[in-house]
Amino acid sequence: MSDDQRRAAIQQAVSVSLATGLYGISFGALAVTAGLDLPQTLALSLLVFSGGSQFAFIGVIGAGGAPVAAVATAGLLGARNGLYGPLVTPYLGVRGARRALAAQLTIDESTAVTTAQPTLAVGRTAFWWTGVGVFVLWNVSTLAGGLLGDALGDPRRYGLDAAAGAAFLALLWPRLASRTAQAVAGAAVVVALALTPLVPPGLPVLAAALVAIAVGWTRTPRSAR
Repeated sequence: MSDDQRRAAIQQAVSVSLATGLYGISFGALAVTAGLDLPQTLALSLLVFSGGSQFAFIGVIGAGGAPVAAVATAGLLGARNGLYGPLVTPYLGVRGARRALAAQLTIDESTAVTTAQPTLAVGRTAFWWTGVGVFVLWNVSTLAGGLLGDALGDPRRYGLDAAAGAAFLALLWPRLASRTAQAVAGAAVVVALALTPLVPPGLPVLAAALVAIAVGWTRTPRSAR
């Protein structure tokens, strides 16, 4: 692992952590507006730590849905994180308590930054910097948003949702250079869009992920470096 590669990975991790973590302000504000108190809001970010699932949960609660429905919806959307385990495991090689911590930090952003790196060693550095960075900033921002609540108005007007999406797209784009990657991404998009109006939230994401998994089974796994 060269110093330049390590620095580049850390820069990516910090950029993604800032863009994603700050969006926790939006979650905190919307959660208290939906009827959760501050401890409940903080618990969701600390324990669930999956932005899409958290927003799905408060969306159902805010619309007057039953808690069971909110948990089911959030669970379906959060199940995608379980698919990331096989992707990041070769980079980490952790056991015991570190394995449990790594599982908690395995999210969209940490997986994307990790798998974008040129070697396993650089990917390991990227994973921890991204995972810890997003976790800390997301929870601090959740607290800030929960305290400010309605005073923020609609958090989307600050562009934080666009910043998080742009950061993720910036990581994804270089990986679409090959025709196979482009085909997989296109097929996943088509599947997700086709299912969105037909099935509960979360299922389109899982179905799109299955497209990539099906293609991955036909390819030789990356060897350890």
